Amino acid sequence: MNPRPPQLRRLALVVLAVLLLGGGSLGYVLHARHRDLPTTAADGSFSLAEPGLYYRDSATGRIARRGGTGGPPATGGPACERFYAAGERALCLRKLPGIPARTQALVLDRRLREVQRVTVPGIPNRARVSASGNVVSWTAFATGDSYATSAFSTRTSLLDLRTGYLIKSMEEIPLTIDGTRYHAPDVNYWGVTFARDDNRFYATVSTKGRTHLVEGNLHDWSAKALRENVECPSLSPDDTRIAFKKKVSDDPAAPWRLYVLDLADMREHPLAETRSVDDQAAWLDDGTIGYALPGRDGRDSDIWSVPADGTGEPRLLVPGGSSPAAAN
Repeated sequence: MNPRPPQLRRLALVVLAVLLLGGGSLGYVLHARHRDLPTTAADGSFSLAEPGLYYRDSATGRIARRGGTGGPPATGGPACERFYAAGERALCLRKLPGIPARTQALVLDRRLREVQRVTVPGIPNRARVSASGNVVSWTAFATGDSYATSAFSTRTSLLDLRTGYLIKSMEEIPLTIDGTRYHAPDVNYWGVTFARDDNRFYATVSTKGRTHLVEGNLHDWSAKALRENVECPSLSPDDTRIAFKKKVSDDPAAPWRLYVLDLADMREHPLAETRSVDDQAAWLDDGTIGYALPGRDGRDSDIWSVPADGTGEPRLLVPGGSSPAAAN
């Protein structure tokens, strides 16, 4: 038998080295590419027609609903990593298999049927829909998995369903800080929240190790910084207050606390939840904030609520849930 040509011998050695150094990662990639994606479609009987608290069920990865009667939850929603719903639309984010990481954003109607899909790089992180359902936004991590570290990069996209105009990354929006047009290569946006006029929005921008609350204008395509140390804003249903997480400690295990900011006088107050919340809180009504915390008894996460005025105490709403959204 003739010996292998030198080129083939070198190729075999390279492949062997990759397998050894990768610790089996190549096999994982091949497996991930060939396995079936989870079903994203909702069952025919599950829709946004019923009022209640919609959320991602940790056990199934699908969206469920709890009504106000206290009975068992309704199941059969789409499979999502992150979810939000408002008005006539819902937004479902899921991580596609394979490397590099990719996020698929699915825009759904009130019957939770697919209207549009967009694929972007990164890991699903935040999802928001304007009150009317006309505008949606999502954030994906490009690298890293925690805001508590500096080694991460985000990509925040915005889609206007009225015109079909898609902005895959908001980093190029003209930004003003301290009254001056601001330019820096490290600018990152995340956690968009919309006003009821489908024009004004708020988001977090980070740069030079600082985070800012910015107010944006879709018509003018501009943004201006309002305040430092505001992350993951969530605008109240009456457009007057913003719930957000504020960095209160350098402890990477517990850096944040939930606050509410009054936009009329820019005064803020802490909420009764004293645990560190790494989530974009959701307004369940004009006076109640919902959010996810790491779960107990081995659950991925639980959904809690707390009064928005700083009184009361946290209340467990959904064991084994995340991505809360109140739909009427």
